[in-house]
Amino acid sequence: MTSRNALIVRGGWEGHHPVAATEVFIPFLEESGYDIRIEESPAIYADAEAMAATDLIVQSVTMSDATREQVTGLRAAVEAGTGLTGWHGGIADSYRASSDYLQLVGGQFATHPSRRPELLVEGSEENNYLPYTIEITDLGSRHPITAGVEDFELNTEQYWVLHDDLNDVLATTTHPTQPWHPWHRPITSPAVWTRLWGRGRVVVTTPGHTPDILEHPSVRTIIERGMLWATRTASAS
Repeated sequence: MTSRNALIVRGGWEGHHPVAATEVFIPFLEESGYDIRIEESPAIYADAEAMAATDLIVQSVTMSDATREQVTGLRAAVEAGTGLTGWHGGIADSYRASSDYLQLVGGQFATHPSRRPELLVEGSEENNYLPYTIEITDLGSRHPITAGVEDFELNTEQYWVLHDDLNDVLATTTHPTQPWHPWHRPITSPAVWTRLWGRGRVVVTTPGHTPDILEHPSVRTIIERGMLWATRTASAS
């Protein structure tokens, strides 16, 4: 098996368990023939030589900041063929101040609606845990990342995502109207999408607030397949 180079970039807000979450997938990457490099900040993105040698970036950095040089390096690497993937806030809520980063990944976390007011517990992260459905789209039913995956239920944060139509949406989730929320019709957000950027591929999966959600069979299957699909292809070499 030809060795491929995977770069794990992790850090940012600790509430998304960037170390424990990325450790879930290291055995899969090793078994799939990747040499793995781990960085605890996005500083590596400004290293053009290191990025050119990287076939796949797995990012888990919620919020935090990246310099213009770092974001420029990341965009250049993906445009040249390096794959980029991640889950939840580690990719869809990173580097909020960088519009160039948001354009690259194609979606930005806006909110995760809360439970009924009478069920809220002050200071509990479970205030935003809701039962909801991930629904595979028609495209998703045919795509290598999600083919054969059926619609599935989760009880965790349900991401409301701001996005654009350059994304190829493989799965969605719908936020219903509720009397304690101000919106007036159901809102459907992408839950899994791909995005082509130059010769590179981007895959975003929004479930993944905690490592146990990453261990859900359907979530894990989608993320692992997404890693393989996003990886630099021969045509991008």
